[in-house]
Amino acid sequence: MAVILVSACLIGCPCRYDGEACECAVLNEIAKSNTLVPICPEQLGGLPTPRLPSERWGDKILMKDGTDVTLQYRRGAETALKIALTCGADFAVLKAKSPSCGKGSIYDGSFSGTLTAGNGVAAEKLMHNGISVFSENELPEIISLCSH
Repeated sequence: MAVILVSACLIGCPCRYDGEACECAVLNEIAKSNTLVPICPEQLGGLPTPRLPSERWGDKILMKDGTDVTLQYRRGAETALKIALTCGADFAVLKAKSPSCGKGSIYDGSFSGTLTAGNGVAAEKLMHNGISVFSENELPEIISLCSH
């Protein structure tokens, strides 16, 4: 049985910027024999739901109206790491492309839907502290880790 830190939106919590969820049925199946620990780094950092969309621009996170929310994203990432360490998370499954949770590819800060290489703030924090991060697009790897 694995302990998995997971973006709350992926298991049905309506916490995305638009107040919606993006439920991943496979994760709900994985939850039957593993422990999922849901987090929303944006909410953990103090941002409301719904909220304006945000994108990473270098070291800053900016809302579509230009508001700098870097501090809230960093605070949420720190709290996500504390939760992961406290619960003994084996790995994390986080929402792809997110400025907080994205791994490997995130929106480029232009709010044009363009992707660029990079990681979200929380994903980066977890990885820098030795926690493997996957997106919901890496289901074969996740299923393999859960069957060990």
